[in-house]
Amino acid sequence: MAERLQKVMAQAGVASRRASEKMITEGQVTVNGQVIRELGTKVEPTDHIEVNGTPIDSKEKLVYFLLDKPRGVVTTNSDDKGRQTVMDIVDEPERVYPVGRLDYDTTGALLLTNDGDLANKLMHPKYRIDKVYVAKVKGIPTNEELEKLRHGVTVKTVQNGRHYTFNAAPAHAEILSTDKKKHTAIVKLTIHEGKYHQVKEMLKSVGHEVIKLTRERYGMLDLTGLTPGEYRPLRHEEVQALKSGRQFRKSAGRW
Repeated sequence: MAERLQKVMAQAGVASRRASEKMITEGQVTVNGQVIRELGTKVEPTDHIEVNGTPIDSKEKLVYFLLDKPRGVVTTNSDDKGRQTVMDIVDEPERVYPVGRLDYDTTGALLLTNDGDLANKLMHPKYRIDKVYVAKVKGIPTNEELEKLRHGVTVKTVQNGRHYTFNAAPAHAEILSTDKKKHTAIVKLTIHEGKYHQVKEMLKSVGHEVIKLTRERYGMLDLTGLTPGEYRPLRHEEVQALKSGRQFRKSAGRW
């Protein structure tokens, strides 16, 4: 049965569907020797597909890993600046890629897989999987500021020289500890979105710059037993929970 090219690429573990679409439009993909740039192109199981000259294997074993991402590592498959990537850490025979991203200076829970269907599902806006962050911030947030985060804030920022505004959904926000001498606080924030620099921008919008940030939990996956730079395969029940959607928050509104 014919399938869309980007879906076949995702299922083969090349990249997520969105990233596969970008590869197609950039002319990195050939089908039976012909460069394909049109999205929506369908291919047959017998077609020969190559990405940058490398044939893809549509029968690749599906694998799932949880990484405790260290600080100073980029969440990409390669980096044109020569920085260490998460792919330099996860040394496995299967070709995996990160689900979503964590900033260069953000640490914590990162899922990597070659299951394109699951990755696409987890990153789709309609599926609202909880992501728990712990941030060290300048200043001590007031109850009023925390309430703003709990009701949702409007973030205004600049990305690549362009002004950008988005409405962040309501988050669970609480203070874990404070240091009155240093005038800092440790804040736990639970969100289900994944916009660029979202946690940093949300806290900045209520007057608190993030000094240090880690993602402690992704759905039910936490960092128990891992130290920065270590990773482990997901257990069968963890994979099934992610696939079944039991980790998704489908109701909107205030926490």
